[in-house]
Amino acid sequence: MEFYHDETEGDLLIVRADGGLNGDTANQFVNEIERLVDSGLRKVIVDCTALSYISSAGLAVLMRLHKHMKPHGGNVKIANVKGAIMQVLEITHLSKVFELYPDVEQARLAFRDT
Repeated sequence: MEFYHDETEGDLLIVRADGGLNGDTANQFVNEIERLVDSGLRKVIVDCTALSYISSAGLAVLMRLHKHMKPHGGNVKIANVKGAIMQVLEITHLSKVFELYPDVEQARLAFRDT
């Protein structure tokens, strides 16, 4: 599992997950992003195009990131969720917690509207 990120518009970060989000990879992911949030990052898009697996620990980390960003006035949007990962988000009702978008560009545009 690897994460690729780049800041694209000041306080917007796009994170591309490659592989699976589980207990081993999730803490590394959220710790790095929380550090960026603490230094001023307010907008995160998680691009799930290449995400093939998410465990309960991975779901917990997404919630942790969401809860960490809220007091800072930040938000997490999720893009390109498909197949089994979409089913997991729907079953756990996290599809109601996170704003889901069909692609990164639509998620980026949604941040501009806020």
